[in-house]
Amino acid sequence: MTRAARRSIFTRIVVMAIALSGVLVAGLWLVTDQTIRATLEASAREAVDVDLAGLVDIHASGGRDELARRIGDRLMIRPADGSLPHYLLADAKGARIAGDIAAWPALDARVSESGFIRIGNATHVYARATQLGPDLKLVVAQEAGDGQPLLGRIALVFLGGGLVFALVIGLFGRSAGGNLKHRVEAINRAFRSLDGKPLRSLADGAAADRALVDGKAANHKRGDEIDELAGHSAASLARMRDLMEAYRDTSDQVAHEIRTPVMHLDRRLAKLLEGQPDPATAQALVAARGDIRHLVGTLESLLDIAASKARRGDRTGLKRIDLSAMLRGICELYADSSEESGHGFAWDIAPDVFIEGEEAHLGRLVTNLLDNAFKYVPAGGSVTVSLATGPVLTIADDGPGIPEGDRARIFEAFYRSGNVDQRQPGSGLGLALARAIAERHGLTLGLMDSPQGACFQLSKEAA
Repeated sequence: MTRAARRSIFTRIVVMAIALSGVLVAGLWLVTDQTIRATLEASAREAVDVDLAGLVDIHASGGRDELARRIGDRLMIRPADGSLPHYLLADAKGARIAGDIAAWPALDARVSESGFIRIGNATHVYARATQLGPDLKLVVAQEAGDGQPLLGRIALVFLGGGLVFALVIGLFGRSAGGNLKHRVEAINRAFRSLDGKPLRSLADGAAADRALVDGKAANHKRGDEIDELAGHSAASLARMRDLMEAYRDTSDQVAHEIRTPVMHLDRRLAKLLEGQPDPATAQALVAARGDIRHLVGTLESLLDIAASKARRGDRTGLKRIDLSAMLRGICELYADSSEESGHGFAWDIAPDVFIEGEEAHLGRLVTNLLDNAFKYVPAGGSVTVSLATGPVLTIADDGPGIPEGDRARIFEAFYRSGNVDQRQPGSGLGLALARAIAERHGLTLGLMDSPQGACFQLSKEAA
């Protein structure tokens, strides 16, 4: 059985149903066994009383010798059901006159006491004693019938019937559980893919369910709680999809409405620069264009952060990516720039590491981390990249690192560490965007303990 099968609630329900049916069958067998044993004992009690009454009559009509003779006759007969009788006819002191019981038991004949006595080493029988005269008393005992063959047959019947019952319960549970599992899996598939066929299928099922409720589909066989849940899920997912589409449309429109006039302003500034203004004016125009590019970059980063957070857990658009190949390409691009800036740069990338994701977004995550490393590590320092299966991506440097007091806030938007020269360009959004992209892909981006410099690690979120 696979791990997923063991974790399935339907598998557990089937196993519990089989176990419960086994307990019920065992309990029913135990009650039946005890009932049969009690019935055999009651039969022995009744036989003793009837036999004793007959012997009392024989003594009354024939005397002691006749009673002794009749006891001898009865001891010679062995009933077919194995319910052997036992007798003891004794004088006032308990000395045996007739019978097969060796000694007088602990029963008071004067009050016709009854109870279980032991004959031989292990045979316990029901017996009753009675006083026949001043110097004569009688004990009659009866072994319960040999019910072991009957009890054995009943045990076999319950064992065989119980196995068949458990098998039927298991097959029925598997069939019913498989049907429910298939329907629940359809809901899960729809949650995993808001834009795909699963959501459309779920919506079609919900529509059929609504038709059933409205009495428009008499031949539809279901309409139960699972169909109701599927209908609610399909409606909720459709609303979520519409909201996300509306959010994307609004974001794109806002970005367009802001970016367009800003870019027009940038082009006007560029034309003014082409007119060769005086140096002071030219310097002011260049600074204004830098501010414009910073504003556009900040706007795009904020939109990307919001989009990544909004799509966290949404698998739509994710594809199988060769993360190893993507990282090798990025590292080769940075290799030349690292030589120019005087940084050491090395990478160790395990081959054939794949991940479900959006390559452009993951590439931006990696470049944000590398840009930060090369920006804050002084010339002569080094940056390393390593990728292991998992995947586990580590980007480390031997730069000044991040102060302990800043580590909890470096992934917040617009937060810049205190040991960073605030005159350096930057908006404090790079790490916030990197973490948002990581979470959108079901990954965790964290700052790891390092003896020197900063060490960022990207890995899968804990299940």
